[in-house]
Amino acid sequence: MTGMERRTVLKVALGSAGLAALPTAAGVAGAAPAAAAPGPNVVGVGDTSITLEFDDELRSRVALEAADITRFDAGEALLAGDTVIDAFAYRGHRTREIRHPRHGAGVHVTIQGDSENGVRKTVELTSFQRLTGMVVMRVTYTNRSRTSLKVTGWRNGAHELLEKPGGFFTFSGTTHEDRRDWVQPVTEDFAQDNSLGMDASDYGGGTPLATVWRRGAGLSVGHVEPVARILRMPVRKTGGGASIAIEGDTDRILRPGQRLTTDTTFLTADPGDHFVPLQRYRDYMSDNSLRAPKAPESAFEPIWCAWGYERDFTTEQVIGTLPKVREVGLKWAVLDDGWQTNEGDWDINPQKFPRGEADMRAFTGQIRDAGLRPRLWWAPLAADPESDLFKEHPEMLLLDRDGNMQKVTWWDAYTLCPAYRPTVDYFVRQVTRFIGDWRYEGLKIDGQHLNAVTPCYNPAHRHARPEESTEGLARFWKAVHEAAREANRNALIELCPCGTAFAFHNLPYVDQYPASDPLSSYQVRTKGKTMKALMGSGSSYSGDHVELSDGGDDFASSYGVGAVLSTKFTYPQDSPDDPNALTPEREALWRKWVDLYKKNMLSTGEYRGELYDIGFDKPEAHVVAKGATLHYAFYATRWNGTVELRGLGRRRYRLTDPFTQASLGTVDARHNTVKLKFEQFQLIVAEPTT
Repeated sequence: MTGMERRTVLKVALGSAGLAALPTAAGVAGAAPAAAAPGPNVVGVGDTSITLEFDDELRSRVALEAADITRFDAGEALLAGDTVIDAFAYRGHRTREIRHPRHGAGVHVTIQGDSENGVRKTVELTSFQRLTGMVVMRVTYTNRSRTSLKVTGWRNGAHELLEKPGGFFTFSGTTHEDRRDWVQPVTEDFAQDNSLGMDASDYGGGTPLATVWRRGAGLSVGHVEPVARILRMPVRKTGGGASIAIEGDTDRILRPGQRLTTDTTFLTADPGDHFVPLQRYRDYMSDNSLRAPKAPESAFEPIWCAWGYERDFTTEQVIGTLPKVREVGLKWAVLDDGWQTNEGDWDINPQKFPRGEADMRAFTGQIRDAGLRPRLWWAPLAADPESDLFKEHPEMLLLDRDGNMQKVTWWDAYTLCPAYRPTVDYFVRQVTRFIGDWRYEGLKIDGQHLNAVTPCYNPAHRHARPEESTEGLARFWKAVHEAAREANRNALIELCPCGTAFAFHNLPYVDQYPASDPLSSYQVRTKGKTMKALMGSGSSYSGDHVELSDGGDDFASSYGVGAVLSTKFTYPQDSPDDPNALTPEREALWRKWVDLYKKNMLSTGEYRGELYDIGFDKPEAHVVAKGATLHYAFYATRWNGTVELRGLGRRRYRLTDPFTQASLGTVDARHNTVKLKFEQFQLIVAEPTT
């Protein structure tokens, strides 16, 4: 930029002492002078953790705690087919301190620049005092030329995290049909688009945040729109590090004078893994009234599910198992798939309940008589082709752009539109019947198609925009949750979207979030860390059936992350080949874990996910605080070495293995290491001695 004098960086300190703005080239009244920044001419915004700087071409660089972690990258760009418009000559900026009615004190910076082909870019950046490390961004492109421009998309927050020894890890809150790990190492050929759209006809959606991190530094991007949006957050290994961005598609002609504004996105920088960025996202959305509900006390009680008997269960099997369920110490009894005639009509199977609703009411009464709580499995928003609902109400179907129905693969059913009012009313009536009439105290709502849906083009619905279906799914769950609570103010709603990454916008209307068909114990733990960050204290995460863990008996993974324990055991053992049978050896182990769970109730504690990095800290470590007592859980195939107990206060702590009751010595904050030798897991309780 010709003739532009070197600019000092604008650093907005948002510490506990309040706001303090350091000078820009234009100056800030009352501020002390600052040294000139090295390198290109820059202007920026940030806080005590993150600084986002822009140079005279509106390229941006990220610094974390005053250390650069990226180069100057073309962070925001307008996409016009094969043309990427990402160079904009600086035209000025404005800075002002603000007090947002929901987010509180902050700083707002507006920066403008012009491209050679006549597009003006206006970048609005906001940093809030209580959301350390997070910069919220909105970008507007104005066509100031005399010719129309065909736009195909936009990109925000595009940066390359610079390489350091040790490699990278990444977290993605998006869904993949192969149900891959949410937290993965970034291999040399790693490339993942992380689309928030549909990965398949019945797999899609997710939490709009992706993270890439190395030791000591990480970047996260996402959006903070109040409704679900179909965007991408690609993460790729590059020659110089690992790249991340958030991208949106738009097919429109930008005529002279017209504007295009991106979705409101964010960028965070943090020295750890994805836990703190998810907390920042949660806090921002909570300010906007999108937050987890306070779960009922029953959401923390351990669970038995009849799915061990699968669809061919008999009511005699289920009722006959209940005494053993109570003896083991469990409190919920879940009737799973198979009680219904089909997905859609949800009529009672007469082979299992010959007198229909009278038998169903008697069945829930028997569960309560056994001292347990009844919960019912259900998969709404799907209709089997043979169901009366499918035959008599095809207008409820969700249709894509080409008029195709969306298949739910597990049940060979088809998805119904959640934004069509008759569909909502139909399923709300069923909730009232299950909770109010049949007297179930909770619903286990199941199915990968329940996480997100494709835009709907069914002409019968008269949608103003096809995306109303995508955005309306959260409102569908709101209606379900309200109907359940109206029928029983303590009713529990569990949502299990079968291996998908939970769609955040649905979760404020859910009371319990399971590990959702985990493929390993690692998934139980990493999903637990993720959901604890995303939903905060007072919410309930369940480890799902322990039979899905490594070895089918790894309660340690659920216990250590503060998950509710769950099992689908069968009893007595009818077949030597039954993998779910509660043998005498298993019963002793199940009782021991349930007793330990009920004694410490880590599911109601504060999960301290900021203390350990899930990617780089070895052995893998998790901490749950219950008052002044800290509960540590370490995991490794084999470990023989020293571990550090982080998070200790100014006291001395007595260490105990709660599983074996063995004493492990004492520590304090200055002498906080302990030598351990274990296989699979090691639990430690650190209890203050004074």
